[in-house]
This record gives sequence, C-alpha cells and structure tokens, in this order.
Amino acid sequence: MSDLSLTLLTETANDAQAIERLHERTFGPGRFVLSAYRLREHVDHLLDLSLTARIGTLLVGSVRLLPVCIGDTPALLLGPLTVEPPFRGRGIGHALLERALEDAKAKGHRLVVLVGDESYYGGVGFRMIPKGQVDMPGPVDRARLLVCELVPGAFDGVSGMIRPDWSFAREAAGQSE
Repeated sequence: MSDLSLTLLTETANDAQAIERLHERTFGPGRFVLSAYRLREHVDHLLDLSLTARIGTLLVGSVRLLPVCIGDTPALLLGPLTVEPPFRGRGIGHALLERALEDAKAKGHRLVVLVGDESYYGGVGFRMIPKGQVDMPGPVDRARLLVCELVPGAFDGVSGMIRPDWSFAREAAGQSE
C-alpha cells in the first residue's frame, strides 16, 4: 500500500462502536484507570471537535477533545489519539492532531491540554507545563502534562486542577445512562 487516500471526518454518534473497538485494540483494558479517562466519566467529548481518519471505509484513527477547566479557565483535553498499528508512522496521527487543533481554534477555544510525550506532541505546538502550575486528579506523570496555546498568551496566569467542565455534564444535557 503505497498511496493512501486519507479522509478526516468529524466524528458522528454512529462512529462510537468502531472507535471503542479501536481503543480496546490499541490501549487495552488498563485505559480505564488512567487519569485522563477518569475525567471522561461524567462529561462526553465534543463530537464537533472529534475526528476520525479513514482509508476508504476503514476506520484507521481517531482523536477526541473533551471540555475541561484548569482552575476556572475553560480548556480542552485532547485524547485519546490513536491510529491502528499497521497504519502508524504514515502521518495519520499528526494529520488528526493538526486538524483537531485548527478546528478548536476556529471555534474559539484557546487552550488544549493532554498527557503525552513532548517529543511527539511538541511538533504541533504542545509544551510541558511548568511544575506546580497545573495538576490533574489521580496518578499522572507531571513531566507528560502538556499544553498548547491556540491563542498566544492564553496560558499566562492559568493554574489549578484540571477538572471536567461541569457545564457539559451528561446530567445537564438531559442524557441518562
């Protein structure tokens, strides 16, 4: 397979099962105890900012963005980002990241945080958060806590705990589980 025709699409509700199976294959059952997953328990990701990557009709990647707050400052939590193992190293993850950040900025968002490797995410503008400025509930390697300013200076003076943005809570949206 030399010339891949990649299509990035906004995630729809119909993509949920295929994305969940992708997460199962790539992250395994241990994903549910990670701090980032714990933030997702009460607030859903934003469909209009979450993307799928397809080659033909085959789902090969996904990225999601979740509304959070850092202290009282609105932000987005990026993740999970995943690409099917046979398709890694072909720029699919990078394409998903760039488009997700472009879309978030276009919709007026100012900050995106994630837990990940700066060596990978630094290429699209993420940098390590200075120690002690921001925290996350549960165990997390603080050296992997990264931020991307979609608007220059948006992270100036921001500090506190990363928490779900309760204005997007499932109960507030009238959803039940």
